[in-house]
Amino acid sequence: MTALRLPNLRKDSFILTSLVSRDFKLKYRRSVLGIVWSVLNPLLQMVVLSAIFSFIFRFDIENFPLYLILGQILFNFMSTSTSTGVVSIIESAPLIKKIRVNKFIFPLEKVLFELVNFALSLIAVLLVMIYFQVMPTANVLLLPLLLVYMLLFCSGLALLLAALAVFFRDIIYLWGVVTLTWMYATPLFYPISALADWMQQIMQFNPMYHYVTYFREIALWGTTPGLLENLLCLGMALLTFAVGFLVFRKSQKKFILYV
Repeated sequence: MTALRLPNLRKDSFILTSLVSRDFKLKYRRSVLGIVWSVLNPLLQMVVLSAIFSFIFRFDIENFPLYLILGQILFNFMSTSTSTGVVSIIESAPLIKKIRVNKFIFPLEKVLFELVNFALSLIAVLLVMIYFQVMPTANVLLLPLLLVYMLLFCSGLALLLAALAVFFRDIIYLWGVVTLTWMYATPLFYPISALADWMQQIMQFNPMYHYVTYFREIALWGTTPGLLENLLCLGMALLTFAVGFLVFRKSQKKFILYV
């Protein structure tokens, strides 16, 4: 049985790597700065949003630009990977119809591609930390653990959305509204203390609030997330991945009839 699985695993890995490479080349094709945009984009967004929320809304947050960019790039990782993942099966219809391929590859590839972009965005974070003289502590070594949570969470959402979008195309447009609302409902640009008590209680059910807070704890505040917080982040990630995986697996045989 192992011998039967290994060729498929190698084949899937090759296809996954090829798709990530293809998307990476397509994204920066005919761009003068190319890969540099992965660093410039979060920096430029940080400058604009910092100006708006620092001087107009006047939120008093220490090292606000760093606070902002940490939440911004992590939320963008989720938002972009799921927004591209939702159409991954539909866009891959010609390939799915021609050859026998593991359909799980297509949503997961979108998440992995955005993980690469997120890694490049960390250069922008490092530059901001140097500018504000925020020294990283040993807690930053927990970043890979956070990325495991995020990979599971985003993959689960991408699988779920990709499967649903095959049968209900309205999901594609609805998800854009959901991510926009989700962005403003997550303390990316403002402190959670700015919310009413009842809203702060509801925020505990927002997975991205916990992941963003985790990121800020290890990279900005130099604190170690507790066991309960880690279990909560892991639990949300595993639950989301399990739901997405099961829905995708149950419906994938019907994809060919609808794409």
